[in-house]
Amino acid sequence: MLSKSQIKLITSLKQKKYRQQHGFFVVEGIKTIKELLHSDFKLHLLFTTESFNINAKDEVLITEVDLKRISFLKTPNKALAIFKIPEFKAIEQSGLIVALDAIRDPGNLGTIIRLCDWFGVKELVCSKETVDCYNPKVIQATMGSITRVNISYVDLVSFLKEGNLLVFGAFMEGENVYKTTLPEKGILVMGNEANGISNEVEKFVTEKISIPRFGDVQATESLNVATATAILLSEFCRRF
Repeated sequence: MLSKSQIKLITSLKQKKYRQQHGFFVVEGIKTIKELLHSDFKLHLLFTTESFNINAKDEVLITEVDLKRISFLKTPNKALAIFKIPEFKAIEQSGLIVALDAIRDPGNLGTIIRLCDWFGVKELVCSKETVDCYNPKVIQATMGSITRVNISYVDLVSFLKEGNLLVFGAFMEGENVYKTTLPEKGILVMGNEANGISNEVEKFVTEKISIPRFGDVQATESLNVATATAILLSEFCRRF
């Protein structure tokens, strides 16, 4: 049975300030919850209409009516869990790193996390202006991939300035990525949906790359940032 305090806690976790205050985030859906249960993430409470057969003190059986009361989804998927936000892990400056400069859309961030997982990118570095990776919409979009990618929020300018890897930035006027020599190790910077890579971050980009347009009219202004990330990661990874 749901208590008023539990409802209040879950509702508050929709907002970043309360996620940071309590150190918790919400996960919905059986598949994604099971992914997190089999990872290093620590469960706080699980509310479900069907038992997961886990530690009884962590599991609360509720009705579908109660689930609708606490769910952030239009169509709740049988379970909602509260997990603890993990402690910061040091960034490993090896292999290919993806860096995000003020990505605002939760769906885009969630998709990029899944792409990092798919292409074996272990480190995703986000500017402090990037949407919170524990936003419920981001978690939903990752489909569990958040358990396999180390996500860090940093001062992106300082991070690039202090690093020793080549920095590739996605720009409309960059060099054709299909004709560019790409290294096995490096940092790929993707910019804001509306404004691209900021002037401050651009100063530390060692090579600008772009995805050429092949259409006859070439009227499309740009690609969605998640789509562009997929293409660029595929090009980086296919060569090794």
